[in-house]
Amino acid sequence: MTKLQAMTEGGKRLGWIKGQLVKAIKAGVTPLDIEFLANKLITEGGNKASFKMEPGYDHATCINVNSGMVHGIPNNTPFYPGDVVKVDMGLFNHGYHLDTAITVQIPPHDDKITSFLRTGQKALTAAISVALPGNSVFDISFAMQQVIEGDGYSVIRDLTGHGIGRKLHMDPFIPCFADKHNKKDILSEDQTIAIEAMYAMGDSRLVEDSDGWTLSTQDGSTAGYFEETVYVASRGPIILTAIN
Repeated sequence: MTKLQAMTEGGKRLGWIKGQLVKAIKAGVTPLDIEFLANKLITEGGNKASFKMEPGYDHATCINVNSGMVHGIPNNTPFYPGDVVKVDMGLFNHGYHLDTAITVQIPPHDDKITSFLRTGQKALTAAISVALPGNSVFDISFAMQQVIEGDGYSVIRDLTGHGIGRKLHMDPFIPCFADKHNKKDILSEDQTIAIEAMYAMGDSRLVEDSDGWTLSTQDGSTAGYFEETVYVASRGPIILTAIN
């Protein structure tokens, strides 16, 4: 099985699982419930949870609520109406990793949050659209930053997207903001990258929680997070982990 075949198959599976988790996120459900479902679906497909292969981490998902940005350990605190829930997870298929994340607003929907989440989706779409051979990491970051800051929000500067494949985290690292140093990081045909749109309604600075894992916005503002694994091809970028 080629890299593209393995990652296409794994990405399709992960995208389907992501869709099932989105349907399961409701008020009264806990992050541990979502974690249990993710484990079940990954195992049933004959795959492994990528995150469990990371040293020191024992879960298939990272789940963050409201001001939580990344690396949240699933717990038994129920979701509440209006919560903004982020689910990040990875899947290992035939020697290759896939990585994806999505943010969901639990009803009743707030128009400001709806607009905020729409911006993240637009930013990720814009970033993916320039993931072409010959373009640079700078181009991806610039496209993302333009959308997010153009809508009045802050890009996260302490975290990045990344290359992905045989390892979960590989070069190049892909910031959410344009850094001229990344102009030298040129994309090539057959490359696979995890593009992550991470942003906040308020200040972009993050603080680590007492659990030693969870990163949240320092000012308590709501955070958003969208991620897809993308295959770089001359005919155009291929999103491997889309919901299906």
